[in-house]
Amino acid sequence: MASRAIRGRDAALHDGFLRHKGFRWLKISAVLCLLVTVGYFLADVKPRPNGGSWYGYTLGTIGVLLILWLTALGIRKRAMTAGRWSLKAWTSAHVYLGLSLIVIGTLHTGFQLGWNVHTLAWALMMLVILSGIWGITVYATLPRALSSNREELTQTQMLEGLRAIDRQLHEAAQPLDAQAAGWVQKSLEQNPFEGGILRRLSGKYRGCATAKALAKIRKATAARPDLGDDPLEKVDSLLERKKAMLARVREHLRLKAMLEIWLYVHVPLTFALIAALTAHIVSVFFFW
Repeated sequence: MASRAIRGRDAALHDGFLRHKGFRWLKISAVLCLLVTVGYFLADVKPRPNGGSWYGYTLGTIGVLLILWLTALGIRKRAMTAGRWSLKAWTSAHVYLGLSLIVIGTLHTGFQLGWNVHTLAWALMMLVILSGIWGITVYATLPRALSSNREELTQTQMLEGLRAIDRQLHEAAQPLDAQAAGWVQKSLEQNPFEGGILRRLSGKYRGCATAKALAKIRKATAARPDLGDDPLEKVDSLLERKKAMLARVREHLRLKAMLEIWLYVHVPLTFALIAALTAHIVSVFFFW
């Protein structure tokens, strides 16, 4: 029963903003999309509504106001409040109203796209939305994977566990010959998390000194008879533990990087969109 309650709590934390108030903002967004679509087909504009028509200006105004309001989520995150405009409610509105821009923005163009600043603004808007969809997918799935991988350990506790194993390895390697001690020393000296963001995202560390030391120790012990209290056996066991702990920490860092990396796309694209929107609006009102 306790584990079921914990899973329920985690689900509420990780994807509660999508289900907030019975999908209130999904329903509002769907109604908004329906209204602007019906309005597009009923608007008395010949041959059809476009960005330069009264209906196009209306949709454009709605779209710009929505984009500016959605951008304010970054500021809103710094103020934790409850009630109708809690952070969860604001995030839910951000997601669903952001998706509604696919319909509003596309109908604003009147499907008249070309190689100009107006289409650039539309294309950047679509890229921002797509990166946001990726972010939603990540936040809906990865927190559970993070929790499962950590097994109730914090990142600090996992790193402390690695340091404890290293201390034991240092002691256990003292009776070894120079060659075997050198393998262990490389494991102790190497930064096991070295490499850039691409390596962290891939989770692959082919030059891992711990894995190499373990393989060499295993090969050495396989060729020797069972001597009982052999120092190599203890080192073998410790290296196995360290390898397992390293795998857990690296997976933890990989999942954390995946949770964060999409923002390095979403946020710059948002600022590029605002710049393109500014150019779009200025060109429409001052040069057309």
